[in-house]
Amino acid sequence: MRIYSTYDDIDHDLKILKLQTEIDKEKMKINVEEIKEDISPVSIISGIVSSIAKKAFILKAVGKILGSSKPNVLKR
Repeated sequence: MRIYSTYDDIDHDLKILKLQTEIDKEKMKINVEEIKEDISPVSIISGIVSSIAKKAFILKAVGKILGSSKPNVLKR
């Protein structure tokens, strides 16, 4: 706990606290906007498409490594 000797010291700390509060509010606004962008339909769809493309690329690469361009999953 801090002990203040003058009102100016109190005012100084109050100004700092007010500015810190404003900074925190602005950070919260930025975070809310980022979350809104992350859960937007366009972002979700592009994430799904990107994930599918990555998996298709991996399957193709594995197929080439194993010597086949098409994996024979149901081969008996």
